Amino acid sequence: MPELKIKRKVEIAVISDVHLGTYGCHAKHLLTYLNSIEPKKLILNGDIVDIWQFNKRYFPKSHLKVIKKIMDMASEGTEIIYITGNHDEMLRKFSGTTIGKISIVNKLVLKLDGKKAWFFHGDVFDVSIKNAKWLAKLGGYGYDALTVLNRLVNWFLEKRGKERYSLSKRIKNSVKSAVKYIHDFENVISELAIENGYDYVVCGHIHQPKMEYIENKHGKTLYLNSGDWVENFTALEYQFKRWRIYNYNQDKLAPFIVDEDVEDLDIKNLIAAITIVEQTEKKQKEKS
Repeated sequence: MPELKIKRKVEIAVISDVHLGTYGCHAKHLLTYLNSIEPKKLILNGDIVDIWQFNKRYFPKSHLKVIKKIMDMASEGTEIIYITGNHDEMLRKFSGTTIGKISIVNKLVLKLDGKKAWFFHGDVFDVSIKNAKWLAKLGGYGYDALTVLNRLVNWFLEKRGKERYSLSKRIKNSVKSAVKYIHDFENVISELAIENGYDYVVCGHIHQPKMEYIENKHGKTLYLNSGDWVENFTALEYQFKRWRIYNYNQDKLAPFIVDEDVEDLDIKNLIAAITIVEQTEKKQKEKS
């Protein structure tokens, strides 16, 4: 008998900083996660496709499979909300566009069980992005090179039966200026959320998964960061009026690896998948 794949139902799933099209992206890990859930809403909170570092010579099948999986989820009824980030900022000119179950926005506000949630990527608060974009892009290439080196290190460690090691995370956590930047980022965003009466503020950008109440004399908010799929492999989930951080390394479910129908995916199949989504939405409109 074929193995039954029971998916977890969640109200909202949030992923960010996938960086499809770069060597650092762990697309197979993300596919494992997406195949394990059945969300009502899937919020893609920026930097999903890395247009900054896009190279047509490098876009593996596993990266295409992620795109097809998202398309399939939309055709099956999941609402897909793509919030633009800095690495996919070219999509900002399409903000406000909706095709069936897929919409592109720059920010999002949702009412969740009587509470207000504010979603955005977070790069608008990054001084290096605003004032020296070329420097930020250069840093992005350096980060990509570091992740390639890190993969080689982890391959060697796994062969020896040892735990994986994150070079970039170690560097970030050991450099005082980086720690201060992250702390300032979290505080500025949270204070602005409190000032505007948001109960939750949800972002990405800094690749640091976190869930923490931040309070000042004017009130408090729950700061949430979905992390990334380059080094942390994390997502946010909202269900039963509560948020949680999903961590692939701790929470992964072995049966959910890759759907059989996407094993041999290529560009033609991807185009066919997009066409199916469009046809499905057209039929739905005709019925209504």
